[in-house]
Amino acid sequence: MDREVIVSFEDFGFQYTAQAEPTLYHINLKIHKGEKVLIAGPSGCGKSTLAHCINGLVPGSYPGTMTGSLTVGGKNVQELGIFGLSKTVGTVLQDSDGQFIGLTVAEDIAFALENDCMPTEEMHKEVERIAELVDVKEVLKHAPHEISGGQKQRVGLGGVMVGPVDVLLFDEPLANLDPATGKQAIVLIDEIQKRTGCAVIIIEHRVEDVLYRPVDRVVVMGDGHIQYDGDPDTLLCSDLLPQKGIREPLYVTALKYAGVALTPEMRPSYLPELSLSDVQKEAVRAWFDRLPAPETLPEREILLRAEKIDFTYEGGHHALRGIDAVIRKGEMVSIVGTNGAGKSTFSKVVCGFEKAQSGVLELGGVDLNTLSIKERADHIGYVMQNPNQMISQTKIFDEVALGLRNRNVPEEEIRDRVEKTLKICGLYPFRNWPVSALSYGQRKRVTIASILVLDPEMILLDEPTAGQDLKHYTEIMDFLNELNQQGVTVVLITHDMHLMLEYTPRAIVFHAGEVIADKTAAEVLNTPDIVERAHLKETSLYHLSALCGIGDPEEFTRRFIARDREVRI
Repeated sequence: MDREVIVSFEDFGFQYTAQAEPTLYHINLKIHKGEKVLIAGPSGCGKSTLAHCINGLVPGSYPGTMTGSLTVGGKNVQELGIFGLSKTVGTVLQDSDGQFIGLTVAEDIAFALENDCMPTEEMHKEVERIAELVDVKEVLKHAPHEISGGQKQRVGLGGVMVGPVDVLLFDEPLANLDPATGKQAIVLIDEIQKRTGCAVIIIEHRVEDVLYRPVDRVVVMGDGHIQYDGDPDTLLCSDLLPQKGIREPLYVTALKYAGVALTPEMRPSYLPELSLSDVQKEAVRAWFDRLPAPETLPEREILLRAEKIDFTYEGGHHALRGIDAVIRKGEMVSIVGTNGAGKSTFSKVVCGFEKAQSGVLELGGVDLNTLSIKERADHIGYVMQNPNQMISQTKIFDEVALGLRNRNVPEEEIRDRVEKTLKICGLYPFRNWPVSALSYGQRKRVTIASILVLDPEMILLDEPTAGQDLKHYTEIMDFLNELNQQGVTVVLITHDMHLMLEYTPRAIVFHAGEVIADKTAAEVLNTPDIVERAHLKETSLYHLSALCGIGDPEEFTRRFIARDREVRI
């Protein structure tokens, strides 16, 4: 028997009031109850607008003109409105902090129940039930800002599950999570879907990470149209994802490079069930043997030296425990580890936002403790993880120009430098837009541009590519790589394991306030003990090499990354 249709688009279109052209054209899409659907596509393709139409933010909060038909639960969305839709559709936002209302986790989960005037005793039982379902019972009394990124997402999910919703909508659920927590999030979504029978819609461009658990369908968006709507195995056998600027799973790319002809019967969408013949495994081994080994980089002069850095927050949290680390001149290096490992705290100590209780910190042989925050900023640029904490100007151009104006740079030079940086960061067409009109990912690029324009000696970026599609990820990272080749030292605090592999030969691994490894990126991700302790995630190339009988997964990873970069460039 066919499953009930819960969301139905029929020849649907939408145009924002403030835009000259529609964002969505002729959308025909049906989502059934109990189905798990991934909607993927590059930034600006219309996938977020599609999601906002389903949960009522369009046109409720973002006005515009709808054409065609959209029903949720058999009812017209315009008649239901945001409040009516909230009874059927539960949305978990990309930015978890933007979803919190209560002062504690328990209050946040209980918010909708309080609005419905549920009796206190019954409410407590319901909060306990939901907290157990999403595994946050141990933090019910904590404030939302005190818990990890993964826990925040679980709380957000709990908050929308207190009612009997039929659709759970996840907007970029992996954007701010470390790799292991991202895996746990996908497992949680899978478990919730199976337990509740809800339709689950995941808006995400990180296809490989979502496919850690099977999905029923993938919908690929491009230029406001649906480019593909079907099963994931057939999709991965084609070249549609890279053609549309979406990264396909690394192991799929490796198989294609090795000349393996993929078929849906091989189950390429789900790595644990991937079926390869002996001939195909031999093809992968032969391709690996033909690839040249990447060049070994020469040793460089030390730029930043940290020795026995110890830092404890006022509340008593011991965030850094005797950190020893060096950053060399002109290198690009990753700092990785789980949420709360001390990565961001270390960067704040380096920039002077926090002062270590003990230890030595030098830049080019100069004691950084003798420099003010402003003096450090002339040498070290810092791009924060949350763009909303950096932006202070109304217009994009003014935001990027602010640092230069504070340094009394002539206005003509400011215009040249700002426009050049905006072009590189893909923001030039929006230069006169208000920042408030941008998406989260676009605001992220604005903050990167505002630091890059200052031409610092060293730049520290906290999650520079979070929420970015492959095109914008590549633009940002290639620009940073270009800066790096010109002598600028680039330090990336990241959860993106592919970024670490592709762009940073070396990775410093933090765990519980300590450095537990300082090795090549490929070595880190092919050492199971480090991966487990630091909440990282083995690359799928590790599993493919094992499947094909390649005894050196680290070298297989290195050679693939070098080859992939060469092909894409």
